[in-house]
Amino acid sequence: MSKLDSKIPAGPLADKWKNHKDHMNLVSPNNRDKIDIIVVGTGLAGGSAAATLAEQGYNVKAFCYQDSPRRAHSIAAQGGINAAKNYQGDGDSTYRLFYDTIKGGDYRSREANVYRLAEVSASIIDQCVAQGVPFGREYGGQLDNRSFGGVQVKRTFYAKGQTGQQLLLGAYSAMSRQIGKGRIKMHNRHEMLDLVIVDGKARGIIARNLVTGEIERHSAHAVVVASGGYGNVYFLSTNAMGSNVSAAWKIHKKGAYFANPCYVQIHPTCIPVHGVAQSKLTLMSESLRNSGRIWVPKNIEDAVAIREGKLKAESIAPENRDYYLERRYPAFGNLVPRDVASRAAKERCDAGFGIENNDTQEGVYLDFSTEIQKKGKEAAIEKNVHNPTEQQIYDLGKAWIEEKYGNLFVMYEKITADNPYVTPMKIYPAVHYTMGGVWVDYNLQSTIPGCFVIGEANFSDHGANRLGASALMQGLADGYFVLPYTIADYLAADIRTGAIATNTPAFDAAEKEIQDKVNFFMTNNGSKTVDYFHKKLGHIMWNKVGMGRTPEGLQEAINEIEEVKKQFWADVKVPGEANGMNMELEKAFRVADFLELGQLMAKDALARKESCGGHFRWDHATPEGEAERDDENFKYVAVWEYQGDDINQETMHKEDLIYENIEVKTRSYK
Repeated sequence: MSKLDSKIPAGPLADKWKNHKDHMNLVSPNNRDKIDIIVVGTGLAGGSAAATLAEQGYNVKAFCYQDSPRRAHSIAAQGGINAAKNYQGDGDSTYRLFYDTIKGGDYRSREANVYRLAEVSASIIDQCVAQGVPFGREYGGQLDNRSFGGVQVKRTFYAKGQTGQQLLLGAYSAMSRQIGKGRIKMHNRHEMLDLVIVDGKARGIIARNLVTGEIERHSAHAVVVASGGYGNVYFLSTNAMGSNVSAAWKIHKKGAYFANPCYVQIHPTCIPVHGVAQSKLTLMSESLRNSGRIWVPKNIEDAVAIREGKLKAESIAPENRDYYLERRYPAFGNLVPRDVASRAAKERCDAGFGIENNDTQEGVYLDFSTEIQKKGKEAAIEKNVHNPTEQQIYDLGKAWIEEKYGNLFVMYEKITADNPYVTPMKIYPAVHYTMGGVWVDYNLQSTIPGCFVIGEANFSDHGANRLGASALMQGLADGYFVLPYTIADYLAADIRTGAIATNTPAFDAAEKEIQDKVNFFMTNNGSKTVDYFHKKLGHIMWNKVGMGRTPEGLQEAINEIEEVKKQFWADVKVPGEANGMNMELEKAFRVADFLELGQLMAKDALARKESCGGHFRWDHATPEGEAERDDENFKYVAVWEYQGDDINQETMHKEDLIYENIEVKTRSYK
């Protein structure tokens, strides 16, 4: 019998969430101030959860390692947030958003959770508009929408190219109100280093004050982990350099199962790697694929000439350009899902058509010249400009692009020194988002009672590939509209418990374990920096657990990471002092976790003998190079149970995926 109980409610799909809410236990308003809740992470998921729970009357203790919740990595989300409002009248609906999300995830996500996500999406927009989020609007004042990859409707609400930042400011304003009321105790520059379990329930955390170095104990009746994804296991990713897996990994080691770690999203529109000294990659929003066309030269000699600096992109005639996404996937064109677009770019570059003069010659063009011409001509007609000159058309088209995406173009030019209005952007896939994460049931509770996991830190909604603009949707859905109901159902039994003491053996043991590790790092006196090991790990992960995977490469990755891990513990050097700010010590804790996670990712990818979404196995590909799923044997969530320091000993449990409301079939975007 499986150890997993997903707690999916019975009944018709469209009624599950409503009926579930109707029969949940509640905590009455006059009892909520008897309950303490810890929220780890204050991005969109954690920030919205902390604000909502405090508004309801609970005592919230919020933790972030940044100097302010406003610095959470959610601000980096640029393009938009999905919601099934159907403002455009183009056929969208709750069901269509649900279906697109299941299909985009290559039929590897839980049906009930995804439908709930689609169902509450419309409420998110109303909530954010009420907070003053400045969504883009049409001429008549109605909220505007964009298209994003993997869909054929416009359902993405946006605020220029800074949607994540504006949504986070909305959540932060709601948090700030509760901080002012004393209902949220905000712990900035604190990092969770362990979970404390008392009598089988999550009852607190051990945190390090990153300014003073002090190890602190914090108790609560429930712990909510909203710490984001683990893309930085690859070292180079679009994530902020501080983004890490430690909170999620620590609860995994305390008994929370980890699901689908091999599902990693490679985003197709990132600025290519420029050199070996680079420490971070920059994302160019997927929204740009609405207006930009992706291409490489048709003739390989043109690609060579571009790389050698002998030819400029704008000099290549349209008939000599290979708009390969439009060629391969005519129904969706440049708006195919991210995993499909990324593999197509890799295929062209592997064939020698890459245009970037870097070590790997990997890069393709994202070109806006067609859209500038099109919008320029439309604007000329609107302004009654008869027989406009080429310059007038260009100026009018550029103005339209600038209004929609201006800050993105400024960012690109500052990084590359190229003017993207004239010279096409250079892009290439890079690690961006992680669909895997801590396993949770329908209530967003992990296998540890009282430990809830929300946002990107859990696995629940995106299957093997996330559709663009769905991360913000999930984070705010979990925080504003799901967790506040489900956590109350759990906490209803705790109103007589009283405050959770921290002077107990469980807290003593957890603090000692962390203090011992601090002492080890500060006294090891090795010869190599933390970054040295992180880069070695990232190189293995990208080359062998990246866009294209093979059984041989995955087994090599498992063995090689084991060697790096042994070297890390034997030869890592952490300078400075423990009793104060020490970023190298912070990184040492995080990289230790990445090394273990990297092994589990490779182990999970090796066990999943199929291709689906972001998990692409070369030994399971169609003759056309598309992903070849095996629904008969692998239509399940792979859920891993920690079994000690040897990650190879982790036990896999399976949650079978049952689809009662959609037909499971091979994805096609042609």
